[in-house]
Amino acid sequence: MDQLVVGLIEIAYAIASLALISAGLALVFGMMRVINLAHGEFIVLGGYATIVATREGVNIWIAMLVVAPIAVGLFGLLVERLIIRWLYGRIIDSMLATWGLSLLMVGLITTIFGNTVTGVTNPIGPVSIGSYQVGGYSLFIVGVAVVLLLLIYGVLKFTRAGLIARGAMQNAQVVSAMGYSPSRIYMITFAAGAAVSGLAGGVLAPLTGLLPTSGGQFIAKSFITVIAGGTSVIAGTTAGSILFGGVAKITEMLSTTVVGEIALLVVAVVLLRILPTGITGRFFKGSV
Repeated sequence: MDQLVVGLIEIAYAIASLALISAGLALVFGMMRVINLAHGEFIVLGGYATIVATREGVNIWIAMLVVAPIAVGLFGLLVERLIIRWLYGRIIDSMLATWGLSLLMVGLITTIFGNTVTGVTNPIGPVSIGSYQVGGYSLFIVGVAVVLLLLIYGVLKFTRAGLIARGAMQNAQVVSAMGYSPSRIYMITFAAGAAVSGLAGGVLAPLTGLLPTSGGQFIAKSFITVIAGGTSVIAGTTAGSILFGGVAKITEMLSTTVVGEIALLVVAVVLLRILPTGITGRFFKGSV
């Protein structure tokens, strides 16, 4: 029984980690149809913001949960005003621009921090379950992912700001006629997506050694999750994370990490072949 509980916690952690790194991209791509190839670097930037803040004496919890999302959110605001605002509706151009931004960010981070692995200390020790031990921080990751998804869902579903944002993504002219600025809504949405990515990077920093090139390990999985999930931000991210995170972790537990990654890719290819519009394109239609 204890072994089963430990296994379920490991699976929940894999799902939660995938949801965390995908949520920011889901906001930007799912709502705005902007393909941000610098998404992985936004996550890495959140990790480095946490590291710098803790070195300057900031409490690690404040660094992860406050400093990282604010820092990356402000950076995302700057990126949207200088680059992205000119590229809405131009998918190829936005891909090229954000790919260039990705390369620039890797170069700048390497110049500032060097090309060595760095990180922060895990603030939570192991938790005993019978004769087994699991990382207490893994449970924290699960909790953060659940709270984050519920918070985004609540904002988009039940607040006026969320309703206006969703309306602007569907028909900007109608929202403009109501007296709201679509440009400002796009700016805030992109900044919010960047802040969520920064939060993911900050929260994951104690578990992953960071390199300037670490963004590559996040971008592929997050894009697979968001595209396979479909257009619904929360329903799609949740469904994709449960499917891919669960498959990858269960396969890894039965075999190796490499086989688990292969299984994730195989399931993604099969799913997109069967459901080209994603999970929420076929199921959960109309959900947030």
